[in-house]
Amino acid sequence: MNSARHPGASRLRRLSREVAEFAAVGGVGVLVNLAVFNLVRNTTELPVVRCSMIATAVAIVFNYIGFRYFTYRDRDKTRPPREFTLFLVFSTAGLVIENGVLYVATYGFDWDTPLQNNVFKFLGIGVASLFRFWSYRSWVFRAVPAARPAAAPPEAGEAGDIAAAPEVRIPGSRRKPRQPRASREQGEPDEPGDPEAREEAVGARR
Repeated sequence: MNSARHPGASRLRRLSREVAEFAAVGGVGVLVNLAVFNLVRNTTELPVVRCSMIATAVAIVFNYIGFRYFTYRDRDKTRPPREFTLFLVFSTAGLVIENGVLYVATYGFDWDTPLQNNVFKFLGIGVASLFRFWSYRSWVFRAVPAARPAAAPPEAGEAGDIAAAPEVRIPGSRRKPRQPRASREQGEPDEPGDPEAREEAVGARR
């Protein structure tokens, strides 16, 4: 009853729950991202931005599982190939945003210490997460369409009723006049439709 009276409050509660669940999955994804980033950075000779891109790719796989089966578990599931394709497209855009921040900081300002790498990696994740939240909820994990109410059957006399078929007269035929109901109930015989036959019938009655 309260939800029906205050649809805005109900919508705000749903959005708050969605943000909380998105942040829960995303928070674990951030830990996965940073852990893989530092592992690859410290165990290989790859450039820092390339290490970051590998870590982002691993986090994307984890995030898809979390978003699909937790945050957006009640969303439309009728088109998985389209959903996954859109997820990859928007995740790739997020990857560019996330690692673009690190790239500018590392090669544009020469901020290349381990601490600086992690700070700007984290900052890039935050900026990209805002984009991902908007794109995932708007384009990837679509809400289930609301069911339309069934149309009520038309009442008697409304448009769509079957009209009575009109009387068809054959050319050259004479329509026999209908007698009043009172005379038919009294059992009087019908008078012929031909005028001459009617006069003979009248004379016979006299």
